[in-house]
Amino acid sequence: MSRKLFIAGNWKMNSSAASSVEVAAGMASELGAIDAVDMAICPPFVYIPGVVEAFKGSNIGVGAQNMYFEDNGAFTGEISGQMLKDIGCRYVILGHSERRHVLGETDALINTKVTKALADELEIMFCVGELLDERKADQTTAVVTRQITEGLKNISREAMSSITIAYEPVWAIGTGETATPDQAQDVHATIRGLVGQLYDAEIADAVRIQYGGSVKPSNAAELLGCPDVDGALVGGASMTVADFAGIVNSVL
Repeated sequence: MSRKLFIAGNWKMNSSAASSVEVAAGMASELGAIDAVDMAICPPFVYIPGVVEAFKGSNIGVGAQNMYFEDNGAFTGEISGQMLKDIGCRYVILGHSERRHVLGETDALINTKVTKALADELEIMFCVGELLDERKADQTTAVVTRQITEGLKNISREAMSSITIAYEPVWAIGTGETATPDQAQDVHATIRGLVGQLYDAEIADAVRIQYGGSVKPSNAAELLGCPDVDGALVGGASMTVADFAGIVNSVL
């Protein structure tokens, strides 16, 4: 099956009101007419409205970096899926390694968020990946299997069309280290096989699996050319028009 590539940017806790709009406007001008690749940018919550406005009329979507699992209530500091949709978000990142390893989110909590995001009709980038110590101990498959099995617990096969799995080896995020194409392909193939076990071959063939971890224009074509790599979740290189455009153009 030919899967349309999905290249998304995660700006994390960076940018400003002015720079986010400036970069988004540049991306809209440079990339906004492209429809051969799905694209999205996930800015910090407070800059989402400006980015949504800058992307109007373009083919670039907007996502959030996290969400809570309730619609409203006494949950100080949290943001609901309905709030995200209200300001123009189509996507949400869930289970990012920094949420897991810095802020202590468990597989069970992430599963609750995935379930709620689906109910809110948001499309999900569901992140999995191992720490350096876990890779050195040959635990990559066990870690990723646990994260996917627990994170997608009770998620229907029909709902999988709204989920992109993002494999992000934690040791390659923001470090300048990148998984080799062979390493990325090996884990992506393992993930696809696991989805086939949890669901069926049709779902496994259709699910998109992004790679994330120091993706940049110089290595994007080789990584995205792997048969089971269906896109990228890009960090720092998504914060400039030239770098993000370089990644997208590398596969056109």
